[in-house]
Amino acid sequence: MCQDAFVKENDVVERIIEQWRRERPDLDPSGKAVTGRVVRAADLIARKNQAAFAPLGIKGGEYSALSALRRGGAPYELSPSQMSEHLMVTSGGLSLMLDRLERAGLVRRRPHPEDRRSVLVSLTDDGLRTIDEAMTAHTAVEHEIVDGLTAKEISQLAGLLAKLLRTNSSS
Repeated sequence: MCQDAFVKENDVVERIIEQWRRERPDLDPSGKAVTGRVVRAADLIARKNQAAFAPLGIKGGEYSALSALRRGGAPYELSPSQMSEHLMVTSGGLSLMLDRLERAGLVRRRPHPEDRRSVLVSLTDDGLRTIDEAMTAHTAVEHEIVDGLTAKEISQLAGLLAKLLRTNSSS
């Protein structure tokens, strides 16, 4: 059996598309070839990242919050509203996440010196060490996931996904 036939035979998304073609021949399920695989890839990435983050005592959303602080550079400090711009979480969800990160000693909150109604969130030394370890693990997961692709394929896939997101940016 050739490699392409083996892949197709063992491709869950391909089987789902074929089943929908059989059950609903009036519909065109070809979009699932992309969306189904993107959903499955996102799930794979989330599971592998969670496994990588677990030894550090953080979850995916917490990684994102710590990462937003770290990417900003020293002094690794943002307001909650600035953090919300980087995260897909409600203000209430962010507040609960920051409570947990603060209890874990990874962030601290202090009054905003220019706005008494606001606070600034910053990484602690433990938070900086944790996010640096998490980023190392996260990068390893990313490389593991794309390891079966050539550099050209990675570039093509990245470009196509960027185009897909650009053309749907109002969503």
